[in-house]
Amino acid sequence: MNTMNKWLEILVGLILIIVPVYVWMAVPGGYWGFGTAAVEFFKGGIIWLVILIGILFLMLGISDLKE
Repeated sequence: MNTMNKWLEILVGLILIIVPVYVWMAVPGGYWGFGTAAVEFFKGGIIWLVILIGILFLMLGISDLKE
C-alpha cells in the first residue's frame, strides 16, 4: 500500500505539471471578458500554483522511493 502512494504522488505530480503547461500553450487568452492583461495575470498565477504543487508531489514521491 505504501508503494502505491509513492507512485500515486509521482503520477499526480506529473499530471499537475503537464496539463497546465499544455493548457497554457494551447488556449488563447482573453475569452473570459476580464481584459487581456487581467486574464494573462490570472492564468499565469493559476498555472504557476498548479505547477509548484505538481513539483511538490513529484519531489515527495521521489523521496519516498529512496526509503
